Amino acid sequence: MSAGTSVAPSPLARWVILGVVGLLFAVPIVSMLGFTLRGGADGALTIERWTAILDPENARAYRNLFQGVGNSLLLAVVTVAIVLAVLVPTMLLVAIRYPRLRRVVEFVCIVPITIPAIVLVVGLAPVYSVVTRLAGSSVWTLAFAYGVTVLPYAYRAIQSNLSAVDVVTLSEAARSLGAPWVSVLFRVLLPNLRRGILAAAFITVAVVLGEFTIASLLNRVNLQTALVQVSRSDPYTAVIFSLLALAFAFTLLLVIGRITAARPRRTP
Repeated sequence: MSAGTSVAPSPLARWVILGVVGLLFAVPIVSMLGFTLRGGADGALTIERWTAILDPENARAYRNLFQGVGNSLLLAVVTVAIVLAVLVPTMLLVAIRYPRLRRVVEFVCIVPITIPAIVLVVGLAPVYSVVTRLAGSSVWTLAFAYGVTVLPYAYRAIQSNLSAVDVVTLSEAARSLGAPWVSVLFRVLLPNLRRGILAAAFITVAVVLGEFTIASLLNRVNLQTALVQVSRSDPYTAVIFSLLALAFAFTLLLVIGRITAARPRRTP
């Protein structure tokens, strides 16, 4: 066998690895599902706890939890808007005009992943005292902190797509045909970066929905902080909403996989 020959795992090895990894994920999820369906001492299964969430009589008891869900969804939308509005134009400008700054931008975007969330909050606390005076203490202001935490993941998702597209040639060709920069951006460059942008948006949503430390230490209510509060009085409901959040995040990952695996159709 030559030195340059790569050894790929056999189909059996792939299925074994996939089965082991799937089992590691399935066991706790199935256990959580069984916990929510447990009816009592007799061990009978029931869906009453799931249907109780939709019961209007329980709306007051679950008010804080539904508020946390709404706040997290709002944070996800605002964070995606901030990250894409800042990151995409910056990366395109660097790729087209200032390629020597790519390493600097990459370093700045990757640094947050090396900083623990608790340390990040300590640094953001003085900043948020100013933000509170200027923009109030609304929960959406957490999007600025979340934008920093998701920056490495969003950058990698967009950069992987950007590396496969010759944006310099595309922009120069469009400009030579008389297209203004606005048309070049929205009609030429962004459609070619659609996969990376969508992947970055979905990853951002998944990260925001699972964030707890920053919201807790900055005294904001999101999904995770609400789950912790509800779990003290009603652990079943907390587990149910955790399963729903996992299912939503898993669906986002499947969508990302489908988008990145898709190939553009060739026109005859």
